[in-house]
Parts: sequence; structure tokens; C-alpha cells
Amino acid sequence: MASANYWIGVAVLEHIKAAVSGGFVQLGHGKEAPVRRLRSGDWVLLYASRPSLQSQSSLSAFAAIGRVLDDNVYQVQQDQRFCPFRRDVSWFPDAKQIEIRPFLTRLSFTKKRGRNWGMAFRRSSFQIPLSDFQVIQNAMGVEADDGQH
Repeated sequence: MASANYWIGVAVLEHIKAAVSGGFVQLGHGKEAPVRRLRSGDWVLLYASRPSLQSQSSLSAFAAIGRVLDDNVYQVQQDQRFCPFRRDVSWFPDAKQIEIRPFLTRLSFTKKRGRNWGMAFRRSSFQIPLSDFQVIQNAMGVEADDGQH
């Protein structure tokens, strides 16, 4: 089996909770390409930018961690006009939600950006190195041997 990749997906907390309870991930407002990049065994961290789409307050926290279960990309009809693409994920239900600010100087994608650290999260999803994943994973209280679930 190929080695795992590590990804961050960006969403609002309300959508993250729905994904965790449903055992799936969808990225980039349901676009196919971001979920197609994921592979079976890859790890996904979901970052909550704010509580809900309607909320004006920011949240800036990692809210979920899980592992992609297979290579099946599928589409669901969420409502009459919205049919997002998804992947099945095994989420860690006991993972702690953690604020990102204490880790800004430790993560490769934020430490050299200073006050502009949030620019990394303007993308709907992006790949990170194992070292960044391990910092976040440990802070969320998730134990996994060498990233294995």
C-alpha cells in the first residue's frame, strides 16, 4: 500500500458536524476534484473557519480528524439543485476541537506568514506534511501509530 497523504479541508463547523455524523467528507463546496485527490488510507483534518454560514464570528479551529476508507468517489443529491461529491471517512469521534492559534509558529503552512497566517485556509483543501499532521493529531488527543488508524 502506498504511504498515506495528509490533507486539511476547510468548512464551517455546522457542515463538519454533518460530515462526521454521516461518515463522509466533501470538499470545495461539493466539487469532485478535491475529493478525487484523496486516496484510501489518507488522513483528513477538517478546519472550522466559523460556526455556520450565517455566523459573522470566526472560529479558527481544527474540529475533526479521520481516515479515508476507500477509493470510491460518489455523488449525493442533497437538495434539488445541489449534488455534492463525497468520500467515506472513518472519523475519530473523541477528537478534541482545538484552536489553531497556539500552533501557528509550529505548522509549516502558517509559521512564516505572520499576521497573514489565515491565507492558507482560503483554499478549500490542501495537502500538509506528516510533521504538521502529527502536531495537530497529538493536540486533538488522537493516538495513531505512525498515522495508522
